[in-house]
Amino acid sequence: MRFAIALLTVICIASAIGTVLQQGQPLVSYVDAFGPYWAEVFGALGLFHIYSSPWFLVILAFLVVSTSLCIARNVPKILADLRTYKEGVRVKALDAFHHKAHGAVEGEPAAVRDQVLALLAGLGWQVKTQDRLGGTGAGDVPGTMIAARQGRANKLGYIAAHSAIVLVCLGGLFDGEMVTKTQAWWQGLEPFKSGNPGPRNSLGVDNPAYRAQLFVPEGQRSGAAVLNLEQGMLVQPLPFEVELRKFIVEYYDTGMPKRFASEIVVHDPRDKSVHAATVEVNKPFVYDGVTIFQSSFEDGGSSVELKPYPLYGQRVQASELFKGTVGGGSLAVPPSLSPRESLSVEVTGLRPINVEDLAQADGARSDEPATAGGGSTDARGVNFQELGRQLGSDHKSAADRKLTNIGPSVTYKLRDAAGQAREYQNYMVPVNIGGQPLFLLGVRSAPSEPFRFLRVPADDQMQLTGWLRLREALADPAMRQQAVQRFSTRGVPQGERSELVDQLALSSQRVLELYAGVHNVVDPARADGAPPPEPTAGFQALSDFVEKAVPEPERERASATLIRILNGTLFELLNVVREHDGLKPLSPDEPATSAFMTQAVLSLSDANAYPAPFILLPSSFEHRQASVFQVTRTPGRNVVYLGCVLLIVGVFSMLYVRERRVWVWVRADEAQPGQTALTLALSSTRQTLDTDAEFERLRQTLLPAAQPSTPSPADHREVI
Repeated sequence: MRFAIALLTVICIASAIGTVLQQGQPLVSYVDAFGPYWAEVFGALGLFHIYSSPWFLVILAFLVVSTSLCIARNVPKILADLRTYKEGVRVKALDAFHHKAHGAVEGEPAAVRDQVLALLAGLGWQVKTQDRLGGTGAGDVPGTMIAARQGRANKLGYIAAHSAIVLVCLGGLFDGEMVTKTQAWWQGLEPFKSGNPGPRNSLGVDNPAYRAQLFVPEGQRSGAAVLNLEQGMLVQPLPFEVELRKFIVEYYDTGMPKRFASEIVVHDPRDKSVHAATVEVNKPFVYDGVTIFQSSFEDGGSSVELKPYPLYGQRVQASELFKGTVGGGSLAVPPSLSPRESLSVEVTGLRPINVEDLAQADGARSDEPATAGGGSTDARGVNFQELGRQLGSDHKSAADRKLTNIGPSVTYKLRDAAGQAREYQNYMVPVNIGGQPLFLLGVRSAPSEPFRFLRVPADDQMQLTGWLRLREALADPAMRQQAVQRFSTRGVPQGERSELVDQLALSSQRVLELYAGVHNVVDPARADGAPPPEPTAGFQALSDFVEKAVPEPERERASATLIRILNGTLFELLNVVREHDGLKPLSPDEPATSAFMTQAVLSLSDANAYPAPFILLPSSFEHRQASVFQVTRTPGRNVVYLGCVLLIVGVFSMLYVRERRVWVWVRADEAQPGQTALTLALSSTRQTLDTDAEFERLRQTLLPAAQPSTPSPADHREVI
């Protein structure tokens, strides 16, 4: 029994782990969550498919066999005990009971016997009598032994509780993967991991138990679900087809979704019947023994148009838009966008609505990275709020949260000729962060990493054109020269010597060229004869220049001077290119212009680390949803439900129902003619205060004039 309880404890702990740890996910998901070492350890223990692990099934089987043998051994004894009232107990044995009393009442023994039977029956006792004629032994006198009992459900609770364990284990075994794996082994099926499945990858439509995933895009129907196994996948044909007419998403005022529902139509090819239904979370639809749950939703093949913005070279015309499908094939990138390497575009995701908490981003300094979607950070900053969540309490009240729909976003991959890919996430419209509209351009090298976002300021037309115009001008030597001349002329008061103008122009040109990455700060003459490294650009180039050319005590003052020169020349460069395009120059006194230039200086520097030669922004899309249903056939479910009911009944019966037995010995009183002597005794499976009170009530009912002769608890013993 102790060993069985230990096994049951192990099963409960394993079931709790299986509930907390999501089962049947790809191995890469567990590696991302726990790391390679612990993912390997947990995988070896079978925690990712715990309900089909060999050790789990062995424990379940042993528990079923052990409990079944226990039931088979004890149930006959219990049933035999339930059928007997133990009316054959010896009279002398009644004196050994803890609760006993002796007395006499007026009346003949037959009348008193009937009176006692009526009183016990009225109190809910089941009674049985045995008439004794007496014998030759000493003390054997004629009389009637009345045996009564209550609480027989206590022993039935033992049967119910143990049967519940067997039923729950059997139901779990039958509804688990054991049936599927047994069929696959018997039929010689092979799980597949990719490609088109064949007959050797499909189970039978009459599979008695399964739990599979069914993917249905809007406007389409499907009748083939997929079972995810540890070795791969198996196709589970359904006896019907499910058509998804419409996927419904309702939102709160904050933009958070509050309801997911799928309007489906079930087509039964056997009788050509059609059944319409709406499936929601926790509101499944059952047809032909198969339960259809709303599991999740995905993109069903949305059409997306992506507008390219090259970071090098000339602008791409609108006719060169990329038109792709989410989850579709790859699109070749023309050489005009990627002259150095061959790239292809794979559109992997579309989110029409993105609700993010912008409270943190609004409170960030101008030189801190903005975050979007999961607290991703720029490479130059630290997400202090995420760090606070890891180190301590970071509770946010409703007033601290700023949930905002920041518009659609598209996710795509750029894959090179070697098959290596980076993933990008770009938002369709600028996001207002801290009062400034910014385009968020995310990139990551692996799915386990968070997106790192490049913040690009939007121009006065809420477009990316203004920033791209400034970046193109930064790469144009002629425009850089015009900006330097303007800055040096306006930076020196009139009447000053021309040498100051020339000196400022030379410094401005040097700073602007360093920032643009034209010159290499490192000396090109290498002692080892190796070629010089690629020129750095942005703030990194200025930092390298200060460390190489400026003494350490003067670096702080020199850095401040370089930043002022850089800001001034870039502003003049922006006006030069605007005038070149026929636009009105900007005024430095306008707050919007100042905010644009501040962020532009930062983003132009960060853009040098952007790994792609172009940016793709969604210009239009046609959203198409798809529902992921969980289709289950679980004949063992009702068995488990029955086991749960029996477990509740059994536990409550054993804990709260006390089995009690009462014996009343009725005989004529030889010392007092006309009276009947009574001997009362009570037995209970548990001695409690309720037992004492119940015996006192019986004594006062049957023997009102008698005194109790119950010994002290230390002398308690019962003999039956």
